[in-house]
Amino acid sequence: MWFKNLTVYRLTQDIEFAADTLQAALASKPARPCGSQELVTYGFIAPLGKGEDAPLVHQSGNFFLISARKEERILPASVVNDTVKEKVEEIENAQQCKVYKKERDQIKDETIQAMLPKAFIRRGVITAAIAPKLGLIIVNNASAKRAEDLLSTLREVMGSLPVRPVTVKIAPSATLTDWLKTGQASGGFYVLDECELHDTHEDGGSVRCKRQDLTSDEIKNHLATGKVATKLSLAWQDKLSFVLDDKLVIRRLKFEELLQEQAAQDGGEDALAQADATFVLMMMTFAEFLPALYESLGGEEMPASI
Repeated sequence: MWFKNLTVYRLTQDIEFAADTLQAALASKPARPCGSQELVTYGFIAPLGKGEDAPLVHQSGNFFLISARKEERILPASVVNDTVKEKVEEIENAQQCKVYKKERDQIKDETIQAMLPKAFIRRGVITAAIAPKLGLIIVNNASAKRAEDLLSTLREVMGSLPVRPVTVKIAPSATLTDWLKTGQASGGFYVLDECELHDTHEDGGSVRCKRQDLTSDEIKNHLATGKVATKLSLAWQDKLSFVLDDKLVIRRLKFEELLQEQAAQDGGEDALAQADATFVLMMMTFAEFLPALYESLGGEEMPASI
């Protein structure tokens, strides 16, 4: 239940979210297996519990939890191309004539259709939390592509979903670089022991440091030559540790033991109650953590309509 990576989106208009309405919308596009001739399917699954009766929306207070599953058949391009090449060579040798692009494309389509039923299937689940009172949708994934896939499918079933990635008024790399230069962050944040530095020149290099003293002369020398911080590991109020990048994506998020113990105590022995208690505590923590983070980074750039 604890989210590990955060890509955060700002609702640009006020939208009323209700569990029953959202449930009906998600139910219009449930996850399903790939058909024999389908490359990919995408749909919603129950975020908690199993079985047909498990709801597609889990609500706790003002927070909503949803999940989607992508199922795709994996056809390596090299395998397809090698098979097509063999078939083309067979035809050219048998008929003593050249196979041109149009016929080659047809052979490729036929090859893919023949291979699809036997292709390996890969499944992936992505989870998101909707916090209408905060005006945020928090996707538990560091990939912008996967987050956008979820949001576009949610927009499809809802009819409208005006969101955009959260942005701040000052370039995050500038703030991260300043924090690295001084060895101090602000707003209850603390610099830890990992960073990634990039040269701003077109052909400039990069440096990745893990478990290093970021106040060392080596790091200072890199900064002095013009490198900027594009990733920095941070902690917040002894509750969270994470790596923040210059796109405001939060990676390797870790909730400290005190929060985990509190969630375990609140949830008791029942698995669903335990998951619900964890979700509530996590979201209440985000309600404090994310505004504090954006404020420390210079303040959030708010949409004009909010």
